[in-house]
Order: sequence, then C-alpha cells, then structure tokens
Amino acid sequence: MAVKLIEQAVEQGACCYKACDVIGISWRTYHRYRQTSGPVQDKRHEGAQKRVQSHALTEHEQKQILQVCNSSEYQNLPPSQIVPRLADGGCYIASESSFYRVLKKYQQLQRRGRARCPRKVSAPAPLCAQKPNQVWSWDITYLPTEVKGIYYRLYLIMDVYSRMIVAWEVHEEEDQDHSSQLIKQACLVHCVMLDQLTLHSDNGSVMKGATMLCTLQNLGVMPSFSRPGVSDDNPYSEALFRTLKYTPAYPEKAFKSIDDARRWVQRFESWYNTEHRHSGIKYVTPHLRHYMQDEAVLCKRKEVFEKAKQCNPARWGARETRNWSHIKEVNLNPLKEHDPKQKRSKIKN
Repeated sequence: MAVKLIEQAVEQGACCYKACDVIGISWRTYHRYRQTSGPVQDKRHEGAQKRVQSHALTEHEQKQILQVCNSSEYQNLPPSQIVPRLADGGCYIASESSFYRVLKKYQQLQRRGRARCPRKVSAPAPLCAQKPNQVWSWDITYLPTEVKGIYYRLYLIMDVYSRMIVAWEVHEEEDQDHSSQLIKQACLVHCVMLDQLTLHSDNGSVMKGATMLCTLQNLGVMPSFSRPGVSDDNPYSEALFRTLKYTPAYPEKAFKSIDDARRWVQRFESWYNTEHRHSGIKYVTPHLRHYMQDEAVLCKRKEVFEKAKQCNPARWGARETRNWSHIKEVNLNPLKEHDPKQKRSKIKN
C-alpha cells in the first residue's frame, strides 16, 4: 500500500523523499520495498522495547558527570578538556563521548565559556535583471605597489545584466567618501532614476557605512548585501576581478604609482567593455549587450551556422546548430535546492 501511494504521488509531481516522509518510511526503505520480490515484510522496530546494555552508565555515574561538568573548575571547559584533566588526577568516570551524550540528555550540550553560538544568516534576496541599470554589483580589490604590504584599492562597479564596467576608481585607501562619490558619478552618467536600481555588495565597512547608505537613500538606490564571509553571494564582481588579474596584459611587476595603476585600469576597461567576448552572455561584448545591440549580433551568428549546416548537413546530422538565443534575464543569488535525496529520487524515477 505504501509503495502504491508513493508512486501515485510521484506521478502527480511530488518529490519521492517528501512522499516517503508523509507515509512515515525512509527513502531507502521505499526502494527496498520496490526491489523485494514476493510479499514485503515491515522490518521496522517501532514500539519494540529498547535494549539496555549491561555496561551502560548508571544513574549515579550520570549525575557524577553532571556534577563534574558544572563544578567551578570545569564549568567553562568542554568534555575534550575535562576527561584528560581528570585522568591526570588519577580519576576516570566515563569516555569523552559519554560525557557529550549525558550533557545532551540533560540539555546542557551548548558552548561552554564566553564564545557565542554560531548564528545562521539567511541568504540575500534573489535579484533578477531583465535590462541594463537594474542590478549593479560592486566590490574593492587590491592592486600591488612597489612597497611590500601596501596596496592601492580599485573600486569597481559592474552591471549584472550586461557585465559592463559602469564606473571605477583607484585610491590609496578604503573610504566611504570615495565609494559615495563613485556611485553618484555612475548614476549620473547612466541616468539612473529613483527606485530603478539595486546595488549589491559584500559586508565590508565601506559598503555598509552610514555615509554610503545615506548616499544610496538620496539616490533612490536599494542596497543588497552578501552574507558575512560568503564570497559566492557576490559572484559577478569576484569573477570580474579574476578576469582582471589573470588577463595576459596584467603587469608582472607592481605599479610604480597610483597614476600608473589608473592608466592600466583605464586600458583594461576599454578592452573588457568593447573587445572582450564574455562567456556568460553568449560571447558578445558587454558594451553591445548594455546598449541592447547584442540580439542582432546573435541572430547573425545563428544565420551563419544555419547556412553552414545546409552546405554540409552530414556534419551535423540530426543535431541542432549551436544555441545563439538571446539571454533575456540574469539572476543574482537565485534560490537553490541542495537536497541530495531529491536529486537521487529524480534520477531514479
């Protein structure tokens, strides 16, 4: 009966492992039922009397463990520190795992001492760009100088939809005034209106400072931030910095002055925006996509491939030509499902 109900639910679009949860069996149990030939037996042990080991800790030993863990000498230490110290004093009560098990039983298994418990930070809201100047991403990276340990800071803003660099500047330090001035300049050059743009960045002090937030509020720009320590939440800026530092034109030696750094970044911006074919936007330049000229280029490419297929159809056979369709939208931090059970169940079915 359970197998039939789960199969009916899967046929109607339900996930296999979720249907198993509703029935009250595991995903592996369901597949064991399906693979068993002949009558199926329920081998679960629900309601069976729990076996008691003869060598289990007694009530007195459990209370002794609690008393030791809560004493003034050990109240700030984890069991991994308590057990060796007891052994150094010639005392053995139980193993380290038994200490943890008893603390969990009496709801005392938490961080001991002044360390804060790890907090779960929710992922940033997903953003979708369907045209230029809807979602921008920005970050700061280091450019080396001739003095070891001292770096110039490259402030760089890019458009997520077109991948075009919309503004940049090189300074000697990180400062909220520099970032505020840069976003003002970018919004002015690209004619950004109120409530039109979302600016995504990481959790740096320059990004979340009062001056920067006030500037964004005055410009009508909605801020968006990554989770602390999660570089994947700002992938487009990170990818652009990798392109910048791994391009063959990147200087092998450090920059002699801030003017040299600015001149090099200016040349890189010109090459990246107008010559570089970006793999994420079907190998068109960011400049063409930003100004809505990429669709015509992609249509021409499609015609070239279709003509080549007509001239030599045996080379393609039944396959279609390369997909040069226009990318209509770009998502930043889309919702993801990381459930291996669901992936396995979809493959199995």
